[in-house]
Amino acid sequence: MAAAAEGQEPLLRAGEEEEEEEEDEGQESRDVVETQEHYKSRWRSIWIMYLTMFLSSVGFSIVIMSVWPYLQKIDPTADGSFLGWIIASYSIGQMIASPLFGVWSNYRPRREPLVVSTAISVAANCLYAYVHVPPSHNKYYMLTARALVGFGAGNVAVVRSYIAGATSLTERTSAMANTSACQAIGFILGPGSGVPDQDAEGSVDHIAVVAMNFLFFVILFVFAVFETIATPLTMDMYSWTREKAVFYNGIILSVIGVESVTVFMVVKMLSKRTGERAILHGGLLIILIGFFILLPWGKKLPNIQWQEIKNNSIPRTISSEMVIPFWSLQAMQLPSNHSEPVGCPVTQSWCLNTPMIYLAQYISSDILIGLGYPVCNVMSYTLYSKLLGPKPQGVYMGWLTASGSGARILGPVFVSQIYTHLGPRWAFSLICGVVIISLLVLEIVYKRLIAFSVRYGRMQEENC
Repeated sequence: MAAAAEGQEPLLRAGEEEEEEEEDEGQESRDVVETQEHYKSRWRSIWIMYLTMFLSSVGFSIVIMSVWPYLQKIDPTADGSFLGWIIASYSIGQMIASPLFGVWSNYRPRREPLVVSTAISVAANCLYAYVHVPPSHNKYYMLTARALVGFGAGNVAVVRSYIAGATSLTERTSAMANTSACQAIGFILGPGSGVPDQDAEGSVDHIAVVAMNFLFFVILFVFAVFETIATPLTMDMYSWTREKAVFYNGIILSVIGVESVTVFMVVKMLSKRTGERAILHGGLLIILIGFFILLPWGKKLPNIQWQEIKNNSIPRTISSEMVIPFWSLQAMQLPSNHSEPVGCPVTQSWCLNTPMIYLAQYISSDILIGLGYPVCNVMSYTLYSKLLGPKPQGVYMGWLTASGSGARILGPVFVSQIYTHLGPRWAFSLICGVVIISLLVLEIVYKRLIAFSVRYGRMQEENC
């Protein structure tokens, strides 16, 4: 094959035009060199996929930080546990839709699942905008709306499989990084406002595929925990109002988005020297350090939300905390004229004995997680697509997206339950344990995470 001789993996199907050409030209088309016109057409389609990912990310980031205040406003009966289900419903919908759209895209033109999923997303977001209108059961309307938005977001599997199929092996890392960069840019702006197929010889390494699905699950799980807990954590620890929590966390998320775009650009160059596996390993280590820093380490307790307390009791203090500077005295006084209660609710028993997480800890953790997550995200997608080789990847990408959606289901439910009942020390310690397990799995399968073409001797391994 000409492509193999040039050290490139042949492209998968890049669209319906290529599929028709394959049927018409048959075996002879496999040896035809890609024309300039075909090259431009292929990359024009890829840029449309970039735009799709960008718009999906913008829609998600606009909503995510304001879900908790919006839920409290439209339905006072909703508690922190129900917030976890609201956020998880998005991923339940995405998990169900991703394999369906993936299979659909393998047997029908890809524009069909893309158009249908986009229409579902538009309708679901309109429903979300008006969940405050019904006189009762508003939280269940919100749950339904978020689930449908997630179902529409299942087109990510189609987008990823298209990009994997429309790029050669040497183009894959850059294209996947650009896709993730478009997602990150969407996160910034949201809060602020082929060549025909050929049959492949050999089979996919299913052990490596399962391992990558697990690693991707962990990566999405820890980030789902991070984005879910940000608003409640800052309201509890720093006595921020709902408005302040949404505003400040929106700024933080935008900064993380800028950081992520920078990381994606650096990763594209760094992967050529060190390889995707080493970068994925480093990204997981950075995430581990980020959550380790987030553990409560000091002695000072968070301010208690006193709205339901009828007597004048105050939290216990040790003798060394009895003498405090003047600028700390105000934080220890009972709130008097707040329009809304602030501080750590006394109904969360851990508030009375768990040290607060200092703002410097929180910011440092944000920076590290914002560095580690995009690295792991783009490397996992890149490694996964290279493992599969020159075959239609719709179903495989559908399962990868489904595993990520499963993580986004369990992550919010897990952290909302553990955080509410046991506190941040237990929640973040367990997250550290999960990341350590993922590092062990990566070590076990490290040598298996190589490109399909390298495994079967079509190419030499170059920092793969």
